Amino acid sequence: MAKMLAAGLGFTYINSGNLYRAITLGCLRNNIDPKDEKRALDYAKNARIEYRNEAVYLEGENVVSLLHTDEIDRYSAPLSAIVPIRHVVNDLIRKIAQGLDVVVEGRDMTTVVFPQAEYRFFLDASADARAQRRYDQGTSQLSVEEIKRAIMERDEIDKNKAEGSLKITPEVIYFDTSYLTISQVYDKLIEKIQL
Repeated sequence: MAKMLAAGLGFTYINSGNLYRAITLGCLRNNIDPKDEKRALDYAKNARIEYRNEAVYLEGENVVSLLHTDEIDRYSAPLSAIVPIRHVVNDLIRKIAQGLDVVVEGRDMTTVVFPQAEYRFFLDASADARAQRRYDQGTSQLSVEEIKRAIMERDEIDKNKAEGSLKITPEVIYFDTSYLTISQVYDKLIEKIQL
């Protein structure tokens, strides 16, 4: 949705989750347990991660097609809960966004990274709806029920992070998208922006 909104507005799209996933991929490629806070942080600080043309490059390689696997899904949420790694990624996002009109997708974009953004939306959906959407994307080898379980586990991690936890602030515009099509969500967002 964020990518579609950015395209419609002519803005740059940034997916914060892909940055955490790239760090996770780099850790796994370098035999670093993504849950090993010290080694994962050392890697995150020194990795060459770039964001060009809405794609994530890790050590010069476009890795977007490698970031949404079951293995990356399993490790990226615990890695993103490591507070110093969150600081590294948040600094990177702010650097990427500097001087640009952007639409940024991420769980703490409206609360931590860009709390003063002109428009802040919280898009939600039931675990059932999100699991079915992920399954329909065809990127997972898991069943819908297994995907749902993984989503619920990730949500628990995200809600209980020491910093950057998943929460809704009063000033944010909330939408439950469980029963909406992507076009309907897009239209609702554009309507709010153009008021």
